[in-house]
Amino acid sequence: MKTSKTLHILITGVSSGFGRALADAALQAGHSVTGTVRSQAAKEQFEQMAPGRAAAIVLDVTDFPAIAAVAGHLAPVDVLVNNAGYGHEGALEESSLEEMRHQFDVNVFGAVAMMKAVLPSMRARRTGHIINITSMGGFITMPGIAYYCGSKFALEGISETLAKEVAAFGIKVTAVAPGSFRTDWAGRSMVRSPRSLADYDAVIDPIRAARQAKSGHQLGDPARAAQVILDMAGDADAPVHLLLGSDAVKLVREKLALMLEEIDAWEKISASTDFR
Repeated sequence: MKTSKTLHILITGVSSGFGRALADAALQAGHSVTGTVRSQAAKEQFEQMAPGRAAAIVLDVTDFPAIAAVAGHLAPVDVLVNNAGYGHEGALEESSLEEMRHQFDVNVFGAVAMMKAVLPSMRARRTGHIINITSMGGFITMPGIAYYCGSKFALEGISETLAKEVAAFGIKVTAVAPGSFRTDWAGRSMVRSPRSLADYDAVIDPIRAARQAKSGHQLGDPARAAQVILDMAGDADAPVHLLLGSDAVKLVREKLALMLEEIDAWEKISASTDFR
């Protein structure tokens, strides 16, 4: 159900992709938007979009103390959209732990820091909506993006758990899992570890080439996704999990069906470990 209330929406990462599309839609609908950006130039550009209703904060979501300090100076946030994130691509054995740590710092710890920053005010007001942009990669997996999928699996689980913790306070939590959309995720926004082990050529190289070729030609329309998210923002009936894109629906259904088959096949073994 589309809300008729004017909202103050805080969106991380409004310079491009889903963040920019959602900010555009929200401002056009008359809402006020505070967005995080990475430079002063991006701040000035964003605030020119709707003077008085578009505000930007230069913020690195891995600067956790800064997140808490900034949140304390914001007007009450009706909707938080944790959108900032990126994809890491590389075979696990070829990818450093430092790359994994940074992937989780941005995609998981940054999102959690933002949630912790807005929750006290939302809880005091007994209202609010936290929307975490995850991915179909938070349900399905494919070779070459273990760190990315791991981060999105984590954010899906955190979102679902938090939804149960804050439901009694009138706060909604929704994990939005897009499929393939025409954003920069598979292009300039993706970090790729160098290839070094020939044993992985057959499994990693074709997927990497296909992903790069597909960039810019994905089925999903970010503007349509933004409108769906905006219409859902503040809705008391919003789901805890929302897939976006026909590919996400298809692939996640297939994954869940395979999981159920495997659970059924191993049920006797699973149950055999109970005390008797």
